[in-house]
Amino acid sequence: MTPEQAAANAKTGLATIVGAFAESPQTLRRARLLGLSGWAYHVSARAGALGDVRPETVAASIGLIAPEAVIDGWEATAKTSAPMEVATWHLHELCTWGVEQLSGFPRLARLHELTRRVAAAVDYAGLPLFAAWRAMPVPDQTPGAQAAVLLHQLHEHRLGVQLVAVRASGLTPLQAIIAGPEGETGAVAFGWQPPYPPAGPIVRRLMWAESVADAMAGQAYATLDLGERVELIGLLESLRHRLAQ
Repeated sequence: MTPEQAAANAKTGLATIVGAFAESPQTLRRARLLGLSGWAYHVSARAGALGDVRPETVAASIGLIAPEAVIDGWEATAKTSAPMEVATWHLHELCTWGVEQLSGFPRLARLHELTRRVAAAVDYAGLPLFAAWRAMPVPDQTPGAQAAVLLHQLHEHRLGVQLVAVRASGLTPLQAIIAGPEGETGAVAFGWQPPYPPAGPIVRRLMWAESVADAMAGQAYATLDLGERVELIGLLESLRHRLAQ
């Protein structure tokens, strides 16, 4: 398993694991307690790590979500809460979720060790959200909390290199979503309004972007040797299936 293959194989596991946290009842409850819609919370919890920045900066950093939708969510949050405060609460909830959901994972210590090394090896040039999240002080030093934060960081890493690769391919964010497996359904979920471009002519270009993203992400996975890369992918798959039960 090459570093690029490790990055490609880690993509689904990271998305599923982090998605389990994002969709958990306690996470959604936090949004309600802060008086935010689910959408406003999603935008500010993720991008609040950037600090007090303009909404256009947030839209540029997130990239794949329609700018108007990002700006609406960011500005809605700013009426009642500082985005950094929302991100700090989100990090706190992530740690709590990690303690509750990951502490019983049989090989948690090894998962923590391998993800820590990969996250530390990331060159964050061009990856503002990853850099911002890696710089956030983690309030809980227990293994479950630490592992949850590292998994979140690696998911942000993948999303960041994906955006860079999409733009390098010449695709717009909307074109990349339309050419992907979710097509127009994904475009609607990400706040894009029709009319949508045809997918046929741009699918091959998205495939090229995916391979570039794998190569970029793989640079960090190269810090692990072959056996460790295979081990990490196995751990992610085991955890993904455990959370799905």
